[in-house]
Amino acid sequence: MQRFLFLPGSTHLVFVGRITAVVYPNVNLMFGFARFLLTSRKFARPIKPAFPMYVIVEIAGQQFKVEKDQEIFVHRLEGEEGQKVEFSEVLLKADGADITVGTPTLSSSKVSATILEHLKGDKVIVFKKKRRKGYRVKNGHRQAFTRIKIDGIS
Repeated sequence: MQRFLFLPGSTHLVFVGRITAVVYPNVNLMFGFARFLLTSRKFARPIKPAFPMYVIVEIAGQQFKVEKDQEIFVHRLEGEEGQKVEFSEVLLKADGADITVGTPTLSSSKVSATILEHLKGDKVIVFKKKRRKGYRVKNGHRQAFTRIKIDGIS
């Protein structure tokens, strides 16, 4: 359970895992452990909105949970770099506390994205062997991916 602390002189709150820390204009006024967490970059992170808008969309046979301005890697898409693409296979749309589930898809919602680049994934080595038979086969595979940026959700 998250607790909100409003203390005099504080500017805003920062959530650090399960700990809520209060940020003061003067770092020397903070408590010891909260000061350590906020001054170390490993633990401090900004507050996210309670209910961000997101959709679950099907792209190239896979389902992705996406938000606006998010960059994701999907299986190779047709199109040039910089080209705009639209995905109409929206399965779920959540806008704040309002959640709409499609049956099976939402006909009124679309996701628009821009193709940033085409690239290949890391090499996967497939090695087959049957002991005492002299059978060894080695194959490699690199999956083709496309990096896209979600421009808007309508």
